[in-house]
Amino acid sequence: MTTERHVLTLMQWLSPSFPVGAFAYSHGLETVISSGQITTAADLEDWLKSVLIHGTGRNDSILLRAAHAAPDGTALAEIDAIARAFAASGERLMETALQGDAFCKTVSDIWGADLQGLTYPVAIGAAAAHAGIGADLAAAIYLQAFVSNLVSAAVRAVPLGQTEGQAVLAALTPLCESTAAETATATLDDLSSTAFLSDIAAMNHETLQPRIFRT
Repeated sequence: MTTERHVLTLMQWLSPSFPVGAFAYSHGLETVISSGQITTAADLEDWLKSVLIHGTGRNDSILLRAAHAAPDGTALAEIDAIARAFAASGERLMETALQGDAFCKTVSDIWGADLQGLTYPVAIGAAAAHAGIGADLAAAIYLQAFVSNLVSAAVRAVPLGQTEGQAVLAALTPLCESTAAETATATLDDLSSTAFLSDIAAMNHETLQPRIFRT
């Protein structure tokens, strides 16, 4: 049963103040902003819709759910290996690995989850299971936090106004909820990505100069 404590715990874990350094990553957005492909709030909303439905958003929700249901450490390690193999570029792997590692350390220290070196969505799913937090709630709030971080990056880099950024986030929140719901019966065999421009942007960011974000 979901409780207010569960919601508050997830909000703490996925808050910008939680020490995973999410503010330092743009998930390739900096590349397309630099090239002039994203210049308006409408451009940003369309880009993030694709990432949610066809790319990282959907896949992270599947990985989070699989980790939540993992029966033991061996299964969890296998899920994490798949998550690493599915990263489309070196920077994508760095992003999920470094954030996941930082998350594991803090959650283990405070909540006693005994997690080490997992990719970010896998770590969230395993921690949620340890805390008795349902996968449905964890997936939905994770996706909203994922989008929120990218909106924040775009507000700084485009730049966009704060109100425009919040309007984009509000428009995408129902999609976060529906994407989380649609992966409820998905398995690791359903992992896929057709958000090719997002993947290419992440690859090109590796040589982008000058740059502000790590990815």
